[in-house]
Amino acid sequence: MSTFDSGLDVLGEAQQFVDDLSPDGHGVLIDQHYLELLAVQYPTRVDAFSEIINLQAILNLPKGTEHFISDLHGEYEAFCHIINSCSGVIHDKVEELFDMSKEEKAALCSLIYYPREVLRLKRSRNELNEQWYRETLLKLIKLCKYMSAKYTRSKVRKAINQNYSYIIDELLHAQNDEEHSRSIYHKAIINTILQTRSARHFLYSLCALSKRLAVDHLHVVGDVYDRGPNPDRIMSMLMDYHSIDIQWGNHDILWMGAALGSEVCIATVLRNNVNYFNYGLLESAYSISLRKLADFAQKTYSYPVKERSNGAACSLVGNVHVDNSHCDGRGADSDEEYEQMVNAVEDETRAKMVKAITVIALKLQGQLIKRNPEFHMEDRLLMDKMDLKNGTVTIEGKVYDLNTTELPTINPDDPFALSREEAYLMESIKESFAKSKELQREVAFLFNVGSMYKCYNGNLLFHGCVPMTEDGNFRPVDVGGKTLQGKAYFDHCDKVARRAFALRDRKSLDFMYYMWCGFNSPLSGRTMKPFERYFIDDKTSHKEPKDPYYTHYHKEEVARMILEEFGLDPNTGHIINGHTPIRVNKGESPVRANGRVFVIDGGLCKAYHNTTGIAGYTLISTSRGITFKAHTPFESCEKAVAENVDINSDVTLVEKFDERRLVADTDNGIKIRTTIKELEALLHAYVTGTIAEKTQH
Repeated sequence: MSTFDSGLDVLGEAQQFVDDLSPDGHGVLIDQHYLELLAVQYPTRVDAFSEIINLQAILNLPKGTEHFISDLHGEYEAFCHIINSCSGVIHDKVEELFDMSKEEKAALCSLIYYPREVLRLKRSRNELNEQWYRETLLKLIKLCKYMSAKYTRSKVRKAINQNYSYIIDELLHAQNDEEHSRSIYHKAIINTILQTRSARHFLYSLCALSKRLAVDHLHVVGDVYDRGPNPDRIMSMLMDYHSIDIQWGNHDILWMGAALGSEVCIATVLRNNVNYFNYGLLESAYSISLRKLADFAQKTYSYPVKERSNGAACSLVGNVHVDNSHCDGRGADSDEEYEQMVNAVEDETRAKMVKAITVIALKLQGQLIKRNPEFHMEDRLLMDKMDLKNGTVTIEGKVYDLNTTELPTINPDDPFALSREEAYLMESIKESFAKSKELQREVAFLFNVGSMYKCYNGNLLFHGCVPMTEDGNFRPVDVGGKTLQGKAYFDHCDKVARRAFALRDRKSLDFMYYMWCGFNSPLSGRTMKPFERYFIDDKTSHKEPKDPYYTHYHKEEVARMILEEFGLDPNTGHIINGHTPIRVNKGESPVRANGRVFVIDGGLCKAYHNTTGIAGYTLISTSRGITFKAHTPFESCEKAVAENVDINSDVTLVEKFDERRLVADTDNGIKIRTTIKELEALLHAYVTGTIAEKTQH
């Protein structure tokens, strides 16, 4: 606590003040140079004391709401709805505040989530009039006033659209029992807004403010990229978010490595996204042309065994050229038949492209493994274990049949060497990644706000795992001749990633790929088997061993050990984890280790819905407790607007705080108390004359 209270006369009682802050008492000695720098910002004792009062008041406000989300995987629409609804926080506030019908509450929520879309729809239905605007503006003002109670007036003012900050600030601080003249003043403001036809813009600003006040800070626990079609749109929203941190996932680090120039990362990114039909993402969003890859694949490979079609139309499919050698010579008899023929061409072309880039990626992976023996990935060197004459491959002493032997670019004497055409192709694509302004901007942002892990308000956030041994201890990992484990290994991984960003050196870029798929990678924690999954139909070869962490993180003693390793209190802290979808339909729970571990894989990716039975989890931490939201699959923003369909969630309160958490109980509270001590020292310097006040004459 500060030695001051709000009743202290700064300009009087000087001697008592000096005694209270003396080194023999409970004051703090701070470097003179630092105090002189602080004095520039607070040039008088009144300035310093006023800030102390302000900071002391902030410490006693309720803790802001934290929103945790993970594994977004390019599913923009579902992500957008979760962010706009704040995982149901907006709905909860509307429920608490308004005595309205269910339909009216749903309509108000939809308006807040999608104000422009709702107004557009209402305009088409001729439902907009002055009375509706008046009533709606008053509801939104009431809601914003309610949610702003936990913030300082200054913070709320900064969150308001600057074009209307003064007017909205006035309306937010109107009192229900204010005197008649003041009430007339606030009604006049509303009338003027309506008369000047500014209601629409004020409505947009109030909706934005509602969402801004609902969540104070957003945590993204990894994996923005891959699978879904629009990670670029997700990144655009994240880059505009008011307060955010990101813990890198293995899919994120793969894209980061690709943007920095790692050829094996580039090839793997291409394979993932061509396989998921994300042509538009690569070509339109990031200006990475697939033309040369398509041409190379068409020239080099016939139809892959698994995806061969009997006939195909001869056409251009998007930017993918299809040659005439496989046309059956007849046209389509109907639009439906033509669409089927085009789809067949697209499937065949995609399959060839996947095959071409898979071969390239595996060759580049082999080169990386050979020049980095410390990665201990020798078991992934499989292209030299193939017998193309007999159509087999030998893995750990077992012989498997290959599903294709058409691999014309593989040199039996040097199977990991790129052909001249493959090398030329990769050089061209690498240049496209380097020149993609949008991708480079996104990756710079990921390095700016992201990290391998985050300790925040007593909780530990990371995407994947803490590498562990079978007996539940931290696994030592060989790093440049020394071994690291636990937090030290996470710190090393973070350092190498940042070195890759700064230097683009091969050693660091190779490690970026290792973090994508290495068994000892904290972002992955499993042995990936792209070779087996593509070239071998026998699914017994596809099983990917997982780090023992995924067995041990169910145990409370292990969770407590990890929290202590990262300097956190195991009695109050939690591990917040992404990466692994929760199979609710098989009875799995996101709460592990007696409430010490929360797994929040967002599960937004549509490919997971049948497996998990839900559309993933998000986590909400308020001043009163921690709540899980289990979401059902989201259909579309259009339906949400047209039918006032809100996000459907099963809500589970997993921890209720004994006392309401205040700012004083947070990491920011620690910083504020430090600042208060520094300002107290500055006041001491002013009173004793050590530093002269810069009074105005």
